[in-house]
Amino acid sequence: MARLIFLFLFLFLFPAFSSTTTKLEATTAVSTLPAAVDSYQLHFPNPHLRRAYFALQTWKTTAIFSDPKNFTSSWVGPNVCSYTGIYCALLPSHPSITVVASVDLNSADIAGYLPPELALLSDITILHLNSNRFCGVLPDALRRLRLLHELDLSNNRFAGNFPSVVLSLPSLRYLDLRFNEFEGPIPSALFRLPLDAIFLNSNRLHASIPQTLGDSPASVVVLANNGLGGCIPSSIGKMEKTLSEIILLNDNLTGCIPPEVGKLRKVKVFDVSFNRLQGPIPASFAGLASAEQLDIGQNRLTGFVPGFVCGLPRLQNFTFSHNFFTGEAAECGARGRGVVRDGRGNCIAGIPNQRPPTQCTAADTREFDCSKAKCGGGKQNTTPLPQKPRPRNARRIPPSPPTPVGSPHRGFFTVTPPPPPVSELSPPTKSYAPPPPMASIPPSPPPSSGGHSKPSHFAPSPATVVSPPPAEHPAYHFPPPASLPGYHHPPPAEHSKHAPPPSEHLREPQPPQEMPLPSPPECAGQNLTLPPVVGVSYASPPPPTIPYY
Repeated sequence: MARLIFLFLFLFLFPAFSSTTTKLEATTAVSTLPAAVDSYQLHFPNPHLRRAYFALQTWKTTAIFSDPKNFTSSWVGPNVCSYTGIYCALLPSHPSITVVASVDLNSADIAGYLPPELALLSDITILHLNSNRFCGVLPDALRRLRLLHELDLSNNRFAGNFPSVVLSLPSLRYLDLRFNEFEGPIPSALFRLPLDAIFLNSNRLHASIPQTLGDSPASVVVLANNGLGGCIPSSIGKMEKTLSEIILLNDNLTGCIPPEVGKLRKVKVFDVSFNRLQGPIPASFAGLASAEQLDIGQNRLTGFVPGFVCGLPRLQNFTFSHNFFTGEAAECGARGRGVVRDGRGNCIAGIPNQRPPTQCTAADTREFDCSKAKCGGGKQNTTPLPQKPRPRNARRIPPSPPTPVGSPHRGFFTVTPPPPPVSELSPPTKSYAPPPPMASIPPSPPPSSGGHSKPSHFAPSPATVVSPPPAEHPAYHFPPPASLPGYHHPPPAEHSKHAPPPSEHLREPQPPQEMPLPSPPECAGQNLTLPPVVGVSYASPPPPTIPYY
């Protein structure tokens, strides 16, 4: 009889209890993750904005732990186009459909991580998150952002190996990962992407620069302040048609400067300072007809400073200090052309501020045979150096950015002259936009000649990286503000021929229960107590009004 009573209670009372428990769990889910429920109860003009609502609410409620400037306080309700930092536009393939086209949270000081649900923002072409406290790794799901044109994650706390997901973004043209904690080798496939600008400086990347460097069509490549080692790839000469600026400062490079550098007839900035390079200045440097800033200082270079370098037609700043040169041509001493020249700390007789005789012995100034540099396969030169190499500059908190330079283009960065041998880059104020036609880069005035100064190729310039959009990319059409309540004019972005077909764009998101949320990264537990980013403020400027995407 007792068993029958127990069976009766189990069969008739347990389902009711289970139903009550389920309702309680559902109520709890609504309170902790409103986006997962409300997105199916609210009205949206189209499935794109429904997906965007789900993605942004999931980000806000589960992956953002600190928002001291209240950037996301406006992220309430179904009108995602009114959210701070979220910009909408009309979809090119369906001009009557409004979509989220850009996300810009620069300098928001937000702590958190990037959840995979951000992949639901499949229409965005710009993702700017610089100067925050985002951590963890980039989710593989971001490969669904097939229209993404600009990715700026600089000055955050992302970690792990180089994020391979960026190799799967077919429309990407601007990549900025500087001032993070990425480590490991740079994938060779990176330089086969159609990127116009590559910023990887001030991470923990190591292993030598891939030989595929020369396959890149980029106009700007900055790999400074990493532990790369190895030699400068000879393939660099293949970049002669596109390369304008290359900065390999403080990368622990060895071997000689390859003569193929002389093929870079369009390069304006060439900086390989603070490395362990040896050998003479290549005679091919005579081909650097467009060079404005040339810095080979703080290396182990020897021989004679030739006159054809000092006489380059557009040269404004030539730094060859703290090497072991034993002479220079008369053209280098002439001051009529106004070239700022820094030759301190060498072994050149009759010039002030040179090394003491004890550091200019025959062994110190002996020219290095570049044929002995072991650069094949990324091997480092093992020739012993008389001078101990300086330790790597470990970056934790980036230095303050420079005061904006109110002059024509002077490059990407500016740094306070470092006391040798320590150097550090400052992140710039960046504006990367590809509105046609391509903006020309005006010549820059020489920096002040008073004392030693780091070449001015580190100064911010709002129009430095400019590339026209591919002809196949149709233009987004911007609806008038009155048509969308709280509408923000979107920053430019670019539509891609790689866009998914309309059927995929219009697909409804999966129910929330089929999209389980991942566990937060290891850094998530620390985000509430992380100090704010100090000394850096370089948010992208307001977007141009040209609707080029």
